[in-house]
Amino acid sequence: MIAFMHKRWIVGWLLTTATAANATAAGRLVVEQAWIRAAPPGAMMLAGYASLRNAGDSALTVTGAASADFAEVSIHLSVEENGVERMQPLGHIDIAPGASVEFAPGGRHFMLMQPRRDLKVGDKVKIHIDTEAGDGAAAEFSVRN
Repeated sequence: MIAFMHKRWIVGWLLTTATAANATAAGRLVVEQAWIRAAPPGAMMLAGYASLRNAGDSALTVTGAASADFAEVSIHLSVEENGVERMQPLGHIDIAPGASVEFAPGGRHFMLMQPRRDLKVGDKVKIHIDTEAGDGAAAEFSVRN
C-alpha cells in the first residue's frame, strides 16, 4: 500500500511540474494603449489601434480578433504602392518573447466592420484578440479623435 501511495505521489509531482513548466513557457498577450478613431455616425468601417506585447517567455501568434460591437474584426496593414494607399489583410502576427507590435495609423490596424451601434468620443468597446494557443486577451478600446 505504501509503495502504491509513493508512486501516486511521484506521478502527481511529475504532472504538477510539467504543467508549471508549460505555463511559464507560454507567450502571454498584453494589450496596451488601445483606441478606436472616431468616425461620423453611420460609418460602416472604423479602425482600431493598440500596442500588443508578449509578456511571456515563448513566441506567440495573434490569429484574429472579435467584438460584440462589430459584425467583423480583422487585422490589416496599410501599404502604399505606386502612390496609392491600400489595405492588405494579415493572416497572423508573430510576437517574440518580450517584444511589442504596434498597431498605428498608416500601418497595422484592426479593421472594424459594420458597427452595431453608433460610437462617439469617450465610448468604450471590448475587443478580444485571439492567439494560436487559444487564450488571447480582451481589451477595452476607447473611442477618440
